[in-house]
Amino acid sequence: MKKILITVLAIVAIHFTPFAQGGGGQRQMQTPEQQAAKIVHVLDSAFKLTPANAGKLDTALTVLYKAQNDRMKEIMAGGERPDRETMMAESKKYTDARDEMIKLMITAEQFKIWKETIEPSMRPQRQGGAGGGGNRQN
Repeated sequence: MKKILITVLAIVAIHFTPFAQGGGGQRQMQTPEQQAAKIVHVLDSAFKLTPANAGKLDTALTVLYKAQNDRMKEIMAGGERPDRETMMAESKKYTDARDEMIKLMITAEQFKIWKETIEPSMRPQRQGGAGGGGNRQN
């Protein structure tokens, strides 16, 4: 258990190191292949997936992320901006499908660690605006 916790903490620390100085600029959207590879890499680092399972998961996630990108393009092509609820519902469908794929590759205990620790650390963090906070006094 200690090994898993230390591994998870190391992954989180490594993940945030490049963002320590802000990075600046706009983030590029990752391709479906990059998204899948990132998830597989993190899961393999934390839980030592078998090469067969890593390959299966990479392929399945790539297909899923391509379908998600196609669906989002379809929604955005409607001309007007979709409402937040629609976008959240679509996103949840794909997140649930991803989680089901991951559940097939790791144990229930490992999945709990994934959901509570690793997945939240992988979400993109919003950068603060150039104006700073609102409590600044002159």
